[in-house]
Amino acid sequence: MSALLYRLGRLAYARPWRVIGLWLAVSVLVAGVLVLNPPQLTSEVRIEGTAAQDVIDELAVSMPEAAGGQGTLAFEAASGTTFHDPENVNALVAAVDAVYTADRVVDPRDLLAAEAAKGAGSHLAQAGAAIARVTPSTGAGPSPLTVQGQPVPGVLVAADGSAALLQFQFDAQTFELPGGTVAAVIDAARSAAEPVGMTVLPSAAMMEIPDVVGVGEVVGVAVAAVVLLVTLGSVVAAGLPLLLAVTGVALGVGGALCLSALFQMHSLGVVLALMLGLAVGIDYALFIVNRQRRLILDQNLTSGEAAARAVGTAGSAVVFAGSTVIVALLGLLLVRIELLTIMALVAAATVAIAVLLAVTLLPALLGLVEERICSPAARARHTVERHTVATRWSRWIVRHRWATLAVVVVVAGTVAVPAASMDLGLPSGASYNSDTPQRRSYDLVADRFGPGYNAPLLVVVHTTTPAQTLPTALAGVYQDLRGISGVSAISLAGTNQDGDTGLLTVVPATGPDDQQTKDLINALRAQSTQSHTRYGVDIGVTGFSALAIDVSDKLADVLPTYIGVILVLSLLILLLVFRSIVVPVKATAGFLLSVMATFGLTTAVFQWGWLQQLLGTDATTPVLSLLPIVITGVLYGLAMDYEMFLVTAMREAYVHGGHGRRAVVDGFRHASRVVVAAAVIMFSVFGGFVFNADPMIKQVGFALAAGILIDAFLVRLTLVPAIMALVGDKAWWIPRWLDRILPDLDVEGDKLAQQLATPPHTPLTTPATATDPLVAER
Repeated sequence: MSALLYRLGRLAYARPWRVIGLWLAVSVLVAGVLVLNPPQLTSEVRIEGTAAQDVIDELAVSMPEAAGGQGTLAFEAASGTTFHDPENVNALVAAVDAVYTADRVVDPRDLLAAEAAKGAGSHLAQAGAAIARVTPSTGAGPSPLTVQGQPVPGVLVAADGSAALLQFQFDAQTFELPGGTVAAVIDAARSAAEPVGMTVLPSAAMMEIPDVVGVGEVVGVAVAAVVLLVTLGSVVAAGLPLLLAVTGVALGVGGALCLSALFQMHSLGVVLALMLGLAVGIDYALFIVNRQRRLILDQNLTSGEAAARAVGTAGSAVVFAGSTVIVALLGLLLVRIELLTIMALVAAATVAIAVLLAVTLLPALLGLVEERICSPAARARHTVERHTVATRWSRWIVRHRWATLAVVVVVAGTVAVPAASMDLGLPSGASYNSDTPQRRSYDLVADRFGPGYNAPLLVVVHTTTPAQTLPTALAGVYQDLRGISGVSAISLAGTNQDGDTGLLTVVPATGPDDQQTKDLINALRAQSTQSHTRYGVDIGVTGFSALAIDVSDKLADVLPTYIGVILVLSLLILLLVFRSIVVPVKATAGFLLSVMATFGLTTAVFQWGWLQQLLGTDATTPVLSLLPIVITGVLYGLAMDYEMFLVTAMREAYVHGGHGRRAVVDGFRHASRVVVAAAVIMFSVFGGFVFNADPMIKQVGFALAAGILIDAFLVRLTLVPAIMALVGDKAWWIPRWLDRILPDLDVEGDKLAQQLATPPHTPLTTPATATDPLVAER
C-alpha cells in the first residue's frame, strides 16, 4: 500500500495540472447538474415497516385524499379582538378560501358537496348520524367555526375566541410537493388575514428547513483555520487542508444533491455529510502536510520527495482511517431503513472523496507550492522538537497508569449515567427555541386549544366483514375510544367512497412528547382486537406522535445489533492494521466508553436541560431517534482515526528499537500534537452546528462535538497510553499462526523504506540511558 501511494504521490506532484484539471472537470459537471436540477430537501422522517407508516400507505390506496401531508395554520386575533367579531370572521374565511384554492391542497368542501348530493344515504351522512346518536352534546373546549349556520371545514375556534386553528391536507406527502408549494399556501393565508391585524403561524412541519450553514458553522471553520496555522506555522501550508476540505464537501454534498430528484434527500443527511466532509478533509490533509514538512525539516529532503514519502506513509494511515469511517457508515445499510441507507451512502461517499483528494489533489497542489511549503524562517529556526508538554503528560500517565485507568473509567462511566434514562423521539415545535416561529406556533396551539392539538392522531377504521355496515361500526368504535383515558376530543374525519374505511381524529390530552400520549397510542392500538370482535373492523393509528413512537422503537431495536456489528468490524480492521490482539480489544473498549459517555451527555443537555444557556437553547426535548445509531457509526470511524495515528506512531517507535514504556512515550510525543490539532479542528467544525436553528442538526452537532472531545482527550490521549504502558511489549503479541495468515498492510511504510534504502521518517526513539526512569521501570 505505501509503495503504491508513494508512486501516486510522485506522479501527482510531477504533473499537478493534469490532476487539478481532472478534479476541476468533475466539479464543473456537478455544478452544471445542480444548476439544471435544483436540489430538494425534506425534514420529514419516513421509516418503512412501522405500523404508523403502514397505515399511511394503506390510506394512499383506500382513501387517497386523506393520505397526503397535513398542514396546520394557527391564527391569533389582534389584541382586544376575537374571532366572534365579524371583521375577523370574514378575514379568517377569506384566508381559509385562499388555502383551499391553493395548488395541491385538498378542498374538503368539494368532498362534502359530493356527499351532500347523495343525501342521507351517503356513507358520511350515515356515519355522522350514527355517531350523533351515541354522543352527548358538550359546549366545552374549542368549537367549529360556523358562518350563517354552516361549519367552515377544518376550522376550530378557541374557547375564548382569541385564536383559530385550520387543519387541512395536501394531495401528497409534504416532501413530494414541488418546491415553493407550502410557502405559497402560507403566503396566501397571510395576505388575507394580516390586513386586519391577525398573526398567522404555520406549524413546524410547514416551515422551511433552516439554513444548513450559518454563523456558528463559519466560526467553527475559522477556528479550524487558526489551529491549522498554529500547527503548521505557514499560511500556505494551513490553506491547503482548508481548500481540500471545501473541495471535498462541494463534490460529495453537491453530488448527493444532484440525486435529490430521484431519492428523498433528508436535510440531516446533507448536514452529516457536510460536517464529516469538512472535518475529515481538513484532518487527512493535515496529517499528510505535517509529515511532508517534518521530512523536509528533519531530513532535508526536497519538497517533491518529501511529498511522495508523506503520501506513502501518512497517506497509508489516511486510507485506512478513512476506510474505517466508510465501513462504519456502510454498516448502517444492515439496518435496512431507507432514510439511514441514503444518509450513510451520502456521508460515506463524501469521506471517500476526501480520502481520494488527500492522496491525489493534495500532492498536486504541493507540486504547485513546491519549496514554499516551508518558509525560510521555519527552516532557520527548526530544531529537533521535544514536545515538552506531550512528553511530560505521557511520562506522568506512564508512572500513574493504574490511577489514570481508574479515573478515566470512573469519569466516563459517571457521564454515561444519564443515558440509562434516554427517551427517543422526533423533533416537534416544542424542540425549537422559544423565540422561533416554530415554537411560537406550538405554544399558541397548546395554550389556546390544548397540548394534544399539536399532535392529533388519525384512527383508521376498516371493515373486514361485508355484512357489517361501516356507520354502525364507526359509532361503536367512536363510543369505545371516548372512554379511553387520555382522549381530549374525538371527531369523524370522513369515509371513503367504497364505504369500507372511515377516519376518526383523536386529540390527546397531552403533548406529542409526553409519556401519557405514548400510553394513549398503545391503548388505541390495543382496542383493535376488541373492535374486531365486536364490530368486525380493524383499527390502525397514525399521526406525528404515532410515527415518532414507531420510529423510536424500531431504531432502538436495531441499535444493539448495529453496535455488535461495529464492534466486530473494529476488532477485525484493527487486527489487520496493527497485527495485535491487545490493541483492537483496547481500542474497542475505549470506543464503548466514548459512545456511552456521549449518549449520557447528550441526554443531560437536551432532555434534562443541563448547561443549555451555554449552547443558546432553552427547549427540553427527547433525544433524536436517529441520533444513537448515527452517532455510533460516525463516532466509531472518527475514534479509529485517532487510534490509527496515535498507536501507529507507538508501533513505529517499537519497530525501530523502542521497547516497553519508552515506545509509548516516544510514539505519543510525535503523534499527540497532530492528534490534538485534528481533534480541536473536528470539535470546532461539529461545534459550529450546535447553534443551528434546526433541533436535529443541533443535537447531531453537539453529540459529535462532545464525542470527539471525550474520545480524543479522555480516551485516546489519556486512557490509551495508560493501557499501553500497562501491557508494554505484550501489546504487539499475536499468535504465530495468525501472524502468518494475515496480510501485511505496511501501514508504517517499512517496505517503502526498504525500497528507498533510507528511513521515511525520523526515528521515533531517542537514545536510552541508564538514568532514564522509563528504562529503570522496564
